[in-house]
Amino acid sequence: MNSLPSASRPSPISRTPGGFGRIPVSDVHPVIRCGAYPVKAVAHERLTVTATVFREGHDAVNASVILSAPHGTQRRIDMHPTGPEGLDRWEATIRMATEGDWTYRVEGWSDPWMTWLHNAETKLPLGMDVGLVYQQGLDVITRAAQNAERQRVASAQHLLEAVVNALKSETPAQEVLDLVTSRPVERAMARFGPRELVTATQEYPVRVERRRALFSSWYEFFPRSQGAWQDESGTWHSGTFDSSHPRLEAAAAMGFNVVYLPPIHPIGKAFRKGRNNTLTPGDSDPGSPWAIGSAEGGHDAIHPDLGDLDSFDRFVTKARSLGLEVALDFALQASPDHPWVEQHPEWFSTRPDGTIAYAENPPKKYQDIYPINFDKDPEGIYNEALRIVNFWIDRGVTVFRVDNPHTKPVEFWDWLLEKVYEKNPEIIFLAEAFTKPAMMGALGMVGFQQSYTYFTWRVAKWELTEYMEELSRETDAYFRPNFFVNTPDINPFHLQSGNPAVFAIRAVLAATMSPTWGVYSGYELFEHQALAPGREEYMNSEKFEYRPRDFDAQPNLNLLLGQLNAIRDRHPALQQLRNIMFHHVPHDGIIAFSKQDGDDTILVVTSLDPDNTVESEVYLDSEALGFPAGQQIRAIDELTGWEFTWGERNYVRLYPGQPAHILHLMP
Repeated sequence: MNSLPSASRPSPISRTPGGFGRIPVSDVHPVIRCGAYPVKAVAHERLTVTATVFREGHDAVNASVILSAPHGTQRRIDMHPTGPEGLDRWEATIRMATEGDWTYRVEGWSDPWMTWLHNAETKLPLGMDVGLVYQQGLDVITRAAQNAERQRVASAQHLLEAVVNALKSETPAQEVLDLVTSRPVERAMARFGPRELVTATQEYPVRVERRRALFSSWYEFFPRSQGAWQDESGTWHSGTFDSSHPRLEAAAAMGFNVVYLPPIHPIGKAFRKGRNNTLTPGDSDPGSPWAIGSAEGGHDAIHPDLGDLDSFDRFVTKARSLGLEVALDFALQASPDHPWVEQHPEWFSTRPDGTIAYAENPPKKYQDIYPINFDKDPEGIYNEALRIVNFWIDRGVTVFRVDNPHTKPVEFWDWLLEKVYEKNPEIIFLAEAFTKPAMMGALGMVGFQQSYTYFTWRVAKWELTEYMEELSRETDAYFRPNFFVNTPDINPFHLQSGNPAVFAIRAVLAATMSPTWGVYSGYELFEHQALAPGREEYMNSEKFEYRPRDFDAQPNLNLLLGQLNAIRDRHPALQQLRNIMFHHVPHDGIIAFSKQDGDDTILVVTSLDPDNTVESEVYLDSEALGFPAGQQIRAIDELTGWEFTWGERNYVRLYPGQPAHILHLMP
């Protein structure tokens, strides 16, 4: 990383906007919609910038990334050729130290030093044009020495002046070659050598957010179930924020750092759903918390059964004392009893018979929920949504899990998220969008820091490999995954056996493949009973009833969940998205992948077969991992403490009771 040389001389501006300049630079990555939206990053995260840079003729070309900080200072990071020779692809890794809105541009430039060095290495051993080569070298290296002098780097100045003197004194050709190809001279010329015909791209934005936007561990639970009880008549009584404090302590003990709550607002009574989504609720059935609003208030009110704003404040304070952030559900919809229905009927769609249209996802019907129509009064709806978000931010909420954002206009989220960022850049939004890729990607582009993903349904090795390649290399500029292993809405088919091994396997995969992952409570108890055959829904869903649990019941996954989060906290390699590499395993029932950050290298080897013992060889690309070919590698299993010696070819045996290794690799 170098300061900008004062000798940079830009070429004339291209006549065609977006066209080629004097030194063509194209296909810059990462860029979102031609720079309309910022690339996602967090402080100190590695971000790889690539571009195609070339020129006419045979003179050498070079490239740099110019990185501009929010306060305006700039750094130059020189790029290097990458990929197959002849494709003119260049690459550099940048890291941004502070949060804020950064920019970068790529500069292509003619490199007189490399042009001269190539000629010198070709001609001098043959004794060709020695005097001419020396004269050309004098010009290039003298200019570099002057750059070093202007930047007051005396050591480089004196070194380069020594090279100039060697050329002037007609030092023998081999001595000159040895001198100009020495490492100190190469470093000095890379930093201070002249750059000609400098041609820059436009500035591309990068938004650097706080680390929690990339790296977090979520735990979801319903406060109304924590301490819920039945009286002698069988009537249920709700748990409260205050009775949920022990669950906060348990989540913190397992190493989670975000606690997510489903909607905490008053629930409508009209068309209230009963147990298992029936249309005939009992007298004490609480209804779905996503049917928001009643005479007691709407999105800025708390369900009286849970407590009041003071008890919510105590809950947030308790969470913070445990190192937890509170994520609140933000569901822009209303029950038929919501105050909006009477105060703003224009915010809803009506049917030909004059009734308000309820939500549907055929064959599912949600008679207790009215969706918002964003086209009738956009200004009113937009401002009300912003007011609600700000209301909860003022109560200490720092994270929002947004329900069904894909059913609202992308333009709306673009506006809302930018408005929030202007005043509160620390706020994180998670998109609960199990939908088509184009919509999921668009939501990421306009500002959602995280998103639910298809991980829930990726089970086979080829599916997981293909999906992680996509997430880590193709959509990483704008889409950050949150690998939830289950949700109140989704009881995946692969969990419905109740086999503890499959729960362990999926937790290991989620926690190590993605820097952010999540668990809905009950997972640690292996809850798995389906509503009906062929349905990915829970029997006795907590969405429609109270579900107090004995979280200490045996067996459970409490210990493993805690181990996984502790391992993630210890290893920076697992806190990254863009650094995954898969290793060859002949057996389809075993997957192996590694992650690296600096000197930290983690190798995960996991069975994908929860029912059987699987054995296979694992082949490592040692050099790609940074270990010399043939060198033995020390491998410590972070799950068991066992130590192994690994190499390029290794044997593993995994079984339901021990389905995975998480190996810390060291020389």
